[in-house]
Amino acid sequence: MAIDFKQLQRKLKGNLFTDNTIRTLYATDASAYREMPLAVAIPKDEDDILALIQFAAENGTSVIPRTAGTSLAGQVVGNGIIVDVSKHFTKILELNKEEHWVRVQPGVIRDELNMFLKPHGLFFGPETSTANRAMIGGMVGNNSCGSNSVVYRSTREHLLEVNAVLSDGSKVVFGALNIEDFHAKCELETLEGSIYKKIRSLLSNYDNQEEIRKEFPKKSVERRNTGYAVDMLLETAPFNAGSRISRFYLC
Repeated sequence: MAIDFKQLQRKLKGNLFTDNTIRTLYATDASAYREMPLAVAIPKDEDDILALIQFAAENGTSVIPRTAGTSLAGQVVGNGIIVDVSKHFTKILELNKEEHWVRVQPGVIRDELNMFLKPHGLFFGPETSTANRAMIGGMVGNNSCGSNSVVYRSTREHLLEVNAVLSDGSKVVFGALNIEDFHAKCELETLEGSIYKKIRSLLSNYDNQEEIRKEFPKKSVERRNTGYAVDMLLETAPFNAGSRISRFYLC
């Protein structure tokens, strides 16, 4: 069944491209992988992103978020709708100098963030080899680190909270949880609740715990990024007695 992209374009404030030239430009990233997307969208605001997710769900295709496209393993290549947030989602929204945190949109370039932070005596530690063009959204998605990862570790260790939109269009916040909050999340009759329930079920199983501890790469390897970081979650409460639930996200 052909997808009616004209219907989608009418809903967007940003741009939508279906021509071969733009699709070819977005068919690859910095890697050797190549796959033609169905379309390329450049959303202007959050409403555009919600419209894109809804449209993709209704038409049985995928949304592929993309920032600078500096990855080397084809992370932003696919046959769905490429959503380029590098054009309009570029604002540094808030800085808390006392608590040492900053809130940014995903299209903020890592080096430009540090130029902003420098007068305040702060900086964002993880540095990729492409830090003068790599963007924070991609660094979160890829758990970027860099040559000084032994000192500054990877992006996940510097991530406090994520505002996200799930595949059903629901808005969620992934951040620090205590035990009571975690179990309350598991009781939600929503897609968010099902994610928490799935994690609880998966990591409460003893056989799964043993398999994860046996087969996941050693934690001394900072850049271990194959699949989801369930090994990190396994070391938090309630799955590991005496630990605390600190952050719930899977880079």
